Amino acid sequence: MPTLVLLRHGQSEWNLENRFTGWWDVDLSEKGLEEAAAAGALMKSKHMKFDVAYTSYLTRAIKTLNLALEAMDMLWLDVVKAWQLNERHYGGLTGFNKNEMAEKVGDEQVFIWRRSYDIPPPVQEPDSPYRTDTDPRYAKLDAVQLPKTESLKDTVDRCLPYFAGPITTDLQNGKNVIISAHGNSLRALVKHLDGLSNEEIPKVEIPTGQPLAYELSSILAVEDRYYLKDR
Repeated sequence: MPTLVLLRHGQSEWNLENRFTGWWDVDLSEKGLEEAAAAGALMKSKHMKFDVAYTSYLTRAIKTLNLALEAMDMLWLDVVKAWQLNERHYGGLTGFNKNEMAEKVGDEQVFIWRRSYDIPPPVQEPDSPYRTDTDPRYAKLDAVQLPKTESLKDTVDRCLPYFAGPITTDLQNGKNVIISAHGNSLRALVKHLDGLSNEEIPKVEIPTGQPLAYELSSILAVEDRYYLKDR
């Protein structure tokens, strides 16, 4: 039976500062570096082995994966980077402190943007210092592929087709897979794997730096699901 592990990146500098991050590329905080290495040490202690790894185009997820694999003595592992595994794009909220935004537009509006399933934040202004459409890592993407804002539903619609492609193929071939990504892109996968409704998934929280394991059958049905820290 193949095993799939989902690993949310360690705490980022903007997690620490309580800012909306999305597609903006920020590094791990000191705590995040420690969380990433600890995740790897935990997986090593559980004798976990992987055949392939996937991550996003964002530094915090890539670095988390590298630190975890280093702790497992598995830095040689094949790693696939995919923009489809990026965090949800927070549009015009990107860079703003969440508390300050609540003071500006009200707690209720911020709650709707953060926790509704299909209501996205406003798009980024043309003069936003956090625009990602000119980032060279996305130069090969068509303009229609580059989001200006995303709801959780948009993130699900972006992530699941990619998961259904190469990642599912690897799992069907019996490979053990680790995905190092983000709170919302991983929630998109959890929604699919756990069969959660549109109303249930916004309530799901995935902690930073805690490996979430899925034991799958030969037809990729979920046989068991658990956080490694609980086993």
